[in-house]
Order: sequence, then C-alpha cells, then structure tokens
Amino acid sequence: MVSTDVARNAIGIIGNIISLFLFLSPLPTFIQIVKKGSVEQFSPVPYLATLINCMVWVLYGLPMVHPDSTLVITINGTGTAIEIVFLILFIIYSDKKGRNKVLLIILVEVIFIAVLAVLVLTLVHGTKKRTLVVGIVCILFNIMMYASPLSVMKMVITTKSVEYMPLSISLASFANGLAWGIYALLRFDAFILAPNGSGTVLALAQLILYATYYKSTQRQIAARQSQGKGEVGLTGVVVDCNSKSNRGGSHHSRGPVANGA
Repeated sequence: MVSTDVARNAIGIIGNIISLFLFLSPLPTFIQIVKKGSVEQFSPVPYLATLINCMVWVLYGLPMVHPDSTLVITINGTGTAIEIVFLILFIIYSDKKGRNKVLLIILVEVIFIAVLAVLVLTLVHGTKKRTLVVGIVCILFNIMMYASPLSVMKMVITTKSVEYMPLSISLASFANGLAWGIYALLRFDAFILAPNGSGTVLALAQLILYATYYKSTQRQIAARQSQGKGEVGLTGVVVDCNSKSNRGGSHHSRGPVANGA
C-alpha cells in the first residue's frame, strides 16, 4: 500500500506541474500584447498578486521556516521568475502612468518581503512559530492571488463579455487549487488548504461565468468585425465617389463645390 508521504510527494509533483501551467497560462495574452504593442484593457493586478504570493511562499518553504517543503520552494521560485518576466513586458507596453504604478507596487512588494524575512528570521524562534507567522501571511496573499480576477469578473458581468478573462488562466487556477488542496489534506496543512480551497471555489466561479457569457462574447466580437468591414467598404465607396467627382471637376466648375458640400 502506498504510504501517505509517497502519495503526498506524488500529488506535490503533480501540483508543481499544474502550477507551472498556471504561471505560464498568460503567455497567449502577452503574445497578443506584444503583437499589438499595448496592454489594452488587461490588468496587471493578477500578475502583481501572483508575484508577492510566490515570494511569500518561497519564504514559507525555507528549511529554517517550514522544513521538508522543497516542492513548495521549487514551484514558487519558478513562479517568481515567470511573473517578473510578465511584469517587465507589462511595463514596456503600458503608458507612463500605468508603468509608474506597476513599478511602485513591485518596489513595495519587494520591500515588504525583505522586511518580513528579516523580522521572522531574527525575532521569531523555532520553526513552528515561524511557520505560524509566515503561514498566516501566505494565506492572505494566496487568497489575494485567487481573488485578483474578481475585478475582471465584475467587468465580465457588466459587459457580458469574457474577452479579457482568458479561459486558460481560469482552468489552470481551478486545477492548481484542487491539486494543492489534496496535497494539504494528505498531511494536514491548514496554511496550504485554506487558500487553495477558496481558490478552487473562485476559479470554479470564473469557469461558470465563462460558460455563461461565451456566446454573447462571440456575438460582440462578430459585430465589431462586421462593423469594421462595413467601415472599410464605406471608405472605399467614398474614395471612389471622390475620385469620380474630382475627374468631373476638371470639366465642371461646380465639381469641387459639390464635394465641399
């Protein structure tokens, strides 16, 4: 029979793989941003929330804070690097106001993590107490990461469009929360279970919204495309009429007057 530790490690590895997909799931979004040269209406909030969440979980997984948490460190260290790359791209393709706001928030997050690490490692003694302190902070930021799309969900309900709520991120969030929730149950860890359990519920809500507003989104996109084609066609007609009028103007003095009217 498979022991609890073996099963937990296996689920942890699966959780690492799913988390990696979660961290990489915004790739199509950023490819779109780079192609268009603008972040458009995409929000940096999910990436900022994920960055600080990953950093605080790296701190949680350190041997001097919570021993035997290598799998927690590996995936969150990777996640930190990925989010930094995404935020650099976000900064490059944002306007000046958006760029400065993102840079300021990143600076605040880095200072916060540095101060927390120094205080915990110098003032709090023993891994149990350190686990408790950092674990509480982890719960707060993990819930923040999962809840960060709430603003986007509000926009989805208002506009009846899921265009700016990528399905890949919602699916990866659901699978990630489920995997780490099971991981936490196998050797009960409330600090991992609480945020990932709530994250699973929030991700499920996003998937329900996606299914609800998918058809209306397709109709809106189709309407924009047909309107764009109509504008192109109308422009062609106007240009053609103008060219005929200009040719007529060479023979009739009223041609340009008629165009001006």
